[in-house]
Parts: sequence; C-alpha cells; structure tokens
Amino acid sequence: MLIRLSLLFRKPVSLFYKGDNVECPVCEKSFRKFLPYGNQGIDNRLCPNCLTLERHRLLWLYLKQKTDFFTANLKVLHIAPEQPFIKRFRSMENLDYTTADLVSPLADVKTDIRNMVFDDNKFDVVICNHVLEHIDKEQQALKEILRVLKPGGWAILQVPMDYSKEKTYEDDTITSRAEREKIFGQYDHLRLYGNDYPKRLEKAGFSVKIENFTAEFEKEQAERYRFDMNEKIFLCMKNNLSTNFSASTFI
Repeated sequence: MLIRLSLLFRKPVSLFYKGDNVECPVCEKSFRKFLPYGNQGIDNRLCPNCLTLERHRLLWLYLKQKTDFFTANLKVLHIAPEQPFIKRFRSMENLDYTTADLVSPLADVKTDIRNMVFDDNKFDVVICNHVLEHIDKEQQALKEILRVLKPGGWAILQVPMDYSKEKTYEDDTITSRAEREKIFGQYDHLRLYGNDYPKRLEKAGFSVKIENFTAEFEKEQAERYRFDMNEKIFLCMKNNLSTNFSASTFI
C-alpha cells in the first residue's frame, strides 16, 4: 500500500520540490531539497521522485564507478529488494536478476535468508542492505549468503552503523518497542552495529574490503547528493584467490 501511495503522489510532490540544490544520481533529477524520512523525520533525505535514501545514492555510484555491475554479465541476487533499484536492475540486459524476501510482495522468490532455497555457488553478486540488523541468527544468514555466492563472487552487505562504538551492541532481553527504538534506532532492530562489523563478516567466511568511497567526493558534490559522509562500503568476497583483503583497519 505504501508503495502504491508513493507512486500516486510522486509526481505532484516532485513538482512541489522543484529546484536545483540537491540531485539524485539514480533518477538524475534535481530538487530544492529532499523529503524528510525516518522515525525522527530527519529532513532532506528521501528523493521525491525515485525514493532513494543516502545509502541508495551512495551504493548506485559505487556500483557504477568501482565495479563491473553495469557492464559484465552477472547473475545477481537482491535480498529484500529496494524499490528504487528493482526496475532499474531488472531492465539491465547484462544482469540475470533475482529478488528474494520472506514476505515482500515485490520479491520473485519467497525465502528465509537463514535457509535459502538456492543452490550452492549460484550467484556472482549478492546485494543485501539493512537486513541483518533484523535477523536473530546473523551468522547463519551470512553463511547462507556465502554459500550461494560463486567462488570469486562478491556481496554488498550494508547495515546501520554507529562508528563511535567499537563493538556491536545486542541485548535480547530488551523487548519493549519504545526501548528498542531508543537503543537500536528502530523497534524491529535486534542490534546496533559498531566497528567490529567487518570482523563479524570475516567470521562467517568472507574476505572484506572496507571502502571509504565518500572521501572521493568533493564536499559540495557530497552535499548535493546528500550522502552520509561516515558511511563505508563493505565489499565482501568469497574465496578470492588473487587478493586477500583485511578488515582490521579502515581505508
């Protein structure tokens, strides 16, 4: 219903926000500002046209500038597919694109990330953003993603991060929705990730490269795209024989 409503109101809202102060690199449209978004209604975040957030705009440019995602023939699994990407990725002739989710009506395949229905070594790329914080058996989910990746394949596994924390915070005794929202950021989050997140990825078997991609943009350009300048990209690789990445320090 939310998706249908967003499609209905997208055009008039885009006209209301007409301007040239911010730009979405995904839909390539500019506005005087982005829409507020989130449980605290933080301003200037959501693209009125294609509904990207900071993380979507950053990931789009990363895939375009730093990977062969837009040019190579790739078999791609997109877990919990994000609305701004689905039609765009599906229309790319170089991609064999599959979406998966446990409940989403947008997904091609209904499956649990902790026990996926796909064969071993099936996909070149897995994209799974802002999902793991909702999962009670994180390591099981990560090992499933590793299992379905081909050797040499790679995954983008972004999560909400608090870079001021050295260790990820979890406490399953906190059951109050209000308390969970206060501590974890959302009532349905099970943990708040800290700087040990790459180690958790490595524990599951990935080689991890931490990309400080936002640092490659001039301040004015980053402000125009409205990035979160603290966000790192976690490039997770399976049995990459040519390069052994270390996640012990940020780039």
